[in-house]
Order: sequence, then C-alpha cells, then structure tokens
Amino acid sequence: MSEEVDIVIIGSGMGGATIAASLADSGQRIVILERGDRLADSKEARDHVAIFQDGYFRPQETWIDGEGNSFNPGNYYNVGGNTKFYGSVLLRYRERDFEKVEHLGGTSPAWPISYDDLEPWYQKAEELFDVSGDETQDPTEPRHSGKYPNTPIEDEHSIRELRARLKKAGVSPSSLPLSVDVKAWLERGNTPWDAFPDTTGAKGDAETIPLAKALSRDNVSLETNCCVDALITDDQGDISEVRYTQKGTSKSLKPKLVVLAAGAINSAVLLLQSANEAYPNGLANSSDMVGRNFMNHNCTAVLALHPFRKNNSVYQKTLLFNDFYFSGGPENMPLGNVQLLGKVSGSILAAQSGLPSFMANYAANRSVDWYVMSEDLPDRDSRVTVEKGQIRLDWKRSNWACHLALVKRAKRVFRKSGFPLVLSRAFDRRTPSHQCGTLRFGADPKDNVLDLYCRAHDHSNLYVVDASFLPTSAAVNPALTIAAQALRVGDHINQTLRA
Repeated sequence: MSEEVDIVIIGSGMGGATIAASLADSGQRIVILERGDRLADSKEARDHVAIFQDGYFRPQETWIDGEGNSFNPGNYYNVGGNTKFYGSVLLRYRERDFEKVEHLGGTSPAWPISYDDLEPWYQKAEELFDVSGDETQDPTEPRHSGKYPNTPIEDEHSIRELRARLKKAGVSPSSLPLSVDVKAWLERGNTPWDAFPDTTGAKGDAETIPLAKALSRDNVSLETNCCVDALITDDQGDISEVRYTQKGTSKSLKPKLVVLAAGAINSAVLLLQSANEAYPNGLANSSDMVGRNFMNHNCTAVLALHPFRKNNSVYQKTLLFNDFYFSGGPENMPLGNVQLLGKVSGSILAAQSGLPSFMANYAANRSVDWYVMSEDLPDRDSRVTVEKGQIRLDWKRSNWACHLALVKRAKRVFRKSGFPLVLSRAFDRRTPSHQCGTLRFGADPKDNVLDLYCRAHDHSNLYVVDASFLPTSAAVNPALTIAAQALRVGDHINQTLRA
C-alpha cells in the first residue's frame, strides 16, 4: 500500500536537511527518506587508525571508473550526509565565481543567476548555522549584507605564530568561517573535527542544525535505512510515486512534490535508474545532461615542516589565504584556495603515506598541514552512468596545470614562512573532494536539467537541492552555497504553496 503525503525529501544532507527546515512551517506533511542511519557515538569516532587506516566508517560499496577499474568511493550514508564528516567550513563563493572566468585549463562558465541573487540566502544560511567568522579579513571576500553571527574561532598558539609568519611572507591569512562548538568538541576528545564523524552534535552539520529544526515540527518525519529504488511518473509527467526499500521491505509514498537531495552522484543515478517507457533515457533527461559535467575539486595535501619546531595544535583548522584565488598563475591566471587541514597525526600520516610509525610521528609533530584546492572545470564527458546496476564514474579531471601551479606557489610561501621542508600528495578519486555538477541548473532546457529554482525542466513537481545543481565548482568548499540555494528554493516553494 502507498501512503499519500505532501512532500517527500530524498536525502538528509546539507541540501535535504536545509530545505526541510525551510519548508517545515508550511504545514505540509513532509517525509524525509534517508539511506543511512544516525551515527552512534563509539570509540572509533575519535580513533585515528579506525577512521583513516581501517576505513571503519566508509561504506561497503564499489563503483567503477572510466577504465572499468573498481574502487571504493568514500561517500558516506548516514543522517546528515557527508556533513557529519566535513570540516565545518562555510565559505561563500566569491562574486566573480558567478561570472565567466578564464583558467589555464579552459573556461568556467557564468552562472544563470548572480551573486546578488544568492547573497541574501548566504546571509540567512550563515545565521542558520551560527557561523563564526570575520568578513573583513580576506581581500577576496564578497559583499555581505550582514555580519557573521560570531567572532572567529580562536587560533591555537602555533597557528597564531603561523599567522604572523604568513603575513611576513606576503600573503593575507584570514580566519576560516566555521560552524563548530570547539569546547563541546574537545570535551569528547582532543582531536580535530575535520574528517572525524560528529557523534555528539558539536559540529554545525546538517543533522544537528537544520534537520533538528525541521523535526521539531509535528508535520515533519524522518525515515532511516531507506534506499530509494525508483521515481514513478504519471501520464502528465509528474512524479506520482517514490518506491523505496527499508530494511528489506518494499514500500512507497505518493507525494504531491518531491525534493531530491541524495548527492551529486546518487541523485543522477536515481534519475537514470528511473527510466520508463515515456522517459527511456531516465527522468529529467530530455537534454541528455543527467550525469554530465561531473566535477570534483583538484586537491592536494601539503605538509610544511620545520625539523626543530613542534606544532602543538589539536584542531589547527582556523586559517586560509586566497591571495592566488583570482591571480598568480602563468599569465596571471586564477589558481585557487589554500586552507588548513585538521591536524594530521602520526597515525593518519602513516596510514596515508606508508611511512614507518616513528618517521610519521616525528613529521606529524612538526608539520603544519594544508589543503590546497583548485577549480575543476565542467566537461560534458565527465559523467555518471549506470551499467547493469553498477555505478560508473568517468571523471575527466581538468585544470590540473592550474592546480600544480597553485601547489608550487603555496610551497614557496611556506618555505618563505620558515618551513624548509614541504611535502605534498594529491587526493585521488577514492577521496570525494566536493562532488558536484551532474544536474546543473539553467534557463535553457536543452542544455540544463533544472530551471532557475532547481525544478526539473521535464517534471513540474520535482526539485533538486544538493551539489548536483552547481554549474561550476569554484575553488572553495560548496556546503554554504548548497545551503543558501536550498533556502532560496524552499522560499520559492513556500510562495508557490501559498499562491
């Protein structure tokens, strides 16, 4: 038997949870379907070896790449989605990121909306997530209509010294905008929060803030351990049924409206798998753009070391510099963002590098650890497909020369800042680095899957509010942009419902 509801939201990550909070006061009966379960606290939640070496929290899932090689993708399935493991960084895209930008590796196209269109929703998202930051420090910071709710998270002693060294080296260190209760986090254990699961609610993640707000309303409910199998269309092309499996039992809901927020890969996969006689190439796919333009940031971990100076930081992740964001490359081309990682321990370094434990501990105790990030440009042949039930991710990495140039510039800054030894290692496809772009939005239904309010061009009651809508990846963390768009789309749906 199918149960009739008003709205079904598929996914409880940043997009799904935030739009649930936006729609909660509408009075509509809303059901959120989440593939995973709530993360329970455990000793593994703060165990470096369990997380980074044993892969305790990684899903037991295998995809194939463009050459047919199998790999474990590292996407998380749990209430709150990937935000349960994120670094709590909530950066705005820069104003110029919404415009056409030339890069070493090609062109980043203009968005179909402007920064000014999204700015009020950025402000509301920062207020919702109670972000700590300072909008005056970073020269690339875009216009804000208000201030951050809180002052920046305090630098630890070693990072305060680092900030001064970076200034002397000629760059502009700025405080990362973060959503985390540092005191509450450290009460559970002296570890970083970056890439560690949030099992106590100390991070401002999708579960602890917008989902909790949504579930405080009697008209909103959450169903966990639900794998959505297909979306069913009616004769008018609307989504008439959501079929899913919950703990081995087949179930279905009949909604008036569906919001898809399963992530850039799985949202595209669900639409492709839902192909039927009327839509043989998959739902929302008259443009043949579902699954295309997949992007994943070009990222490298860089360790700056001084052999005789220890770094006693616990969490570390409070600084960035964007001096090379829009310039500094060959022909003065844009390069990208440089921000601190959570503090890398000896066990993390040993697990990731294969170094003997004594060498890894020595290096980690003396390193400052950085996350160097460049834009991956959209390519229609960089895509997600489904072959006999198997997810195939054929990622066409782009703009790599730009990224190498940024790593080189960053290393030069670190050496000038007093770190004679600088090591680096690029992230591969097993480490998702802000996957996005597979269902991009735009006004033209021939070239885009979604319209300007993220409604499918082909289906009047289907919206998508995860990272798949993004037309470009920019070179900063996308979580706040996803939340801002979810609030914008939620407001549009609320106005439509009232009308």
